[in-house]
Amino acid sequence: MAHAPSVLDFQSFATQAISAEEIQFIESSVAQFGAPLLMLDCDVIRQQYRALNQALPNVTLHFALKPLPHPAVVRTLLEEGASFDLATSGEVDLVAQAGVPAERTIHTHPIKRDADIRDALAYGCRVFVVDNLNELAKFKPYQDEVELLVRLSFRNSEAFADLSKKFGCSPAQALTIIETAKAWNIRVKGLSFHVGSQTMHPQKYVNAIRTCHDVMQAVVARGLPALSTLDIGGGFPVSYTTQVMPIDAFCEPINQALSELPETVQIIAEPGRFIVAQAVTSVASVMGMAEREGQMWYYLDDGIYGSFSGLMFDDAKYPLVTLKQDGEYLPSVLSGPTCDSIDVIAENIMLPKLENGDLVVGRMMGAYTSATATDFNFFKRAQTVVLNELAQDSERLIG
Repeated sequence: MAHAPSVLDFQSFATQAISAEEIQFIESSVAQFGAPLLMLDCDVIRQQYRALNQALPNVTLHFALKPLPHPAVVRTLLEEGASFDLATSGEVDLVAQAGVPAERTIHTHPIKRDADIRDALAYGCRVFVVDNLNELAKFKPYQDEVELLVRLSFRNSEAFADLSKKFGCSPAQALTIIETAKAWNIRVKGLSFHVGSQTMHPQKYVNAIRTCHDVMQAVVARGLPALSTLDIGGGFPVSYTTQVMPIDAFCEPINQALSELPETVQIIAEPGRFIVAQAVTSVASVMGMAEREGQMWYYLDDGIYGSFSGLMFDDAKYPLVTLKQDGEYLPSVLSGPTCDSIDVIAENIMLPKLENGDLVVGRMMGAYTSATATDFNFFKRAQTVVLNELAQDSERLIG
């Protein structure tokens, strides 16, 4: 579980300006739909997609559904011209129902059941990822239907999630996989990697790109078919309680490294968090309170087992703000609603004296929140209200 925000960190957000217009909108939304609530703003989805698309002008962006697999997100990005990164049959179903053309998808889970492969092929997805010979062998029955990417491992202890701990192979192993695929008449079209979620330094990408370039050259030197695709994964950082590098500056060295590849190599990426984290605001209400050991405990109707699941699974620190901001600030704890003592959102923080029904707002709540929420203790997950799904509208729909 992530450490609770410090008093200083929390106060810097708890005292930030919140406009009367925003307060009115939040209160009216809760009056209409109840609490807890997640407000998904599709205009922010558009803004983030366009920002990354501009920062990586020669890269085809495949949105990774994992952090926020919501139909409105898929529809919004489809209209923006995005492609999609799938990892499960459920995600295949989601994009199929939204009308995403199969040629705009790739399937990137390195470990698959035969049923997963068949479901994706039935939809029309043809590009898959492997990182070992056991996985490669699963494609023998489908050798005339598929194109594969071989995923390399680049460990990153600084990332939120070091995804190369669980997936990926070494350059030497990649060459063995590619040679074996040639012997089995399975087409390998390229390489892929993921340097880790919330990667703060672009040099991680640069090093991975250059290593992949070396592997591509080794493939040609061995007389194997040249590789035509490089998937640079996701991991592009967003600002939670600390500022990160602007995305344009972050991507400058990445673009430079990509320019060193042959012009025939197509570059794709799998952004997830960067597209959706900023797009969701959570609203929870105080359902009870108690004074314990000199601190005020406020029990919210959302918590670790709900929308704040990322505190457990994602190491995220969400900016929080109370609609009530006047009065004396007291040492406080924000707790979730369940009967489990681990269900605590933030400890040792300074808050104004709250009352039952007062609202607490969470920012940056789009990635790995509703996607990993549960109905533990029969506390229902927060409803999602979709805002601005039509580009010039403010239509609100229950999700």
